[in-house]
Amino acid sequence: MGIADKAQNKAEDLGGKAKEAAGGATGNKDLENEGKADQVKSAVKDAGEKAKDAASSIKDKLT
Repeated sequence: MGIADKAQNKAEDLGGKAKEAAGGATGNKDLENEGKADQVKSAVKDAGEKAKDAASSIKDKLT
């Protein structure tokens, strides 16, 4: 996983947390849910990148 990908995923996660908190504080359920969705998307992307890294590592060990 590249540093840029990690930074982008972290930024999306932090943005999601901010949206969730703002939505909760203002009673805006749509904003709160959007924040939660952003956090889930970030986690899924992060897991995919980690899987690619693991596959690459295994491939390198086999060659």
